[in-house]
Amino acid sequence: MLPEVSRRKFSFGVGAVGILGASSVSAHPFTLPEHFLPQLVNTRQRDWLPGDVHVVPDEFHLYFMLENGRAIRYGVGVGRTGLYESGVFTVARKAEWPWWRPTNAMIRRNPEQYARFADGMPGGPNNPLGARALYLYDDDGHDTYLRIHGTNAPRTIGSAVSNGCARLTNEHVTDLYPRVDVGARVYLYPKVTTA
Repeated sequence: MLPEVSRRKFSFGVGAVGILGASSVSAHPFTLPEHFLPQLVNTRQRDWLPGDVHVVPDEFHLYFMLENGRAIRYGVGVGRTGLYESGVFTVARKAEWPWWRPTNAMIRRNPEQYARFADGMPGGPNNPLGARALYLYDDDGHDTYLRIHGTNAPRTIGSAVSNGCARLTNEHVTDLYPRVDVGARVYLYPKVTTA
């Protein structure tokens, strides 16, 4: 199930991850391990179609597919055990600096943390959805409440701590956002490990 990847770094030029680089500034400075930085890779997955997104939770990687099995690979954080949901979804809408409201289930699970946000929270640097969000819907057109979004907590990349969504750093989701079209397919693969 896991793709075979040849690691090749981006050259941060035309066609690469243009907004990223050594001069990127974050409101929450933190240096990600190199394998979680965006990289151009060869997945060798010829059935993964250009424009689609694949999240492999045990690797903590998201692949945005290009031509001929090549992809831009980003590091991600994923849902914790019991909250991560695998499946195939469609990006039905996108938002910059999105408004956020915890789900009713989140409020029930942890009212001390989430009840105060029951009326929602405007977008901004302290919003849990970060700089950008891709909204995942099922094949019947229903919102799953799953998102691929930014985070103001970059230390969570490479861990399973979220309420079910896949998260990238704000810088990386800002790069991914214009690449993913509304209507793109998103594949969230099952977790193999439970740790």
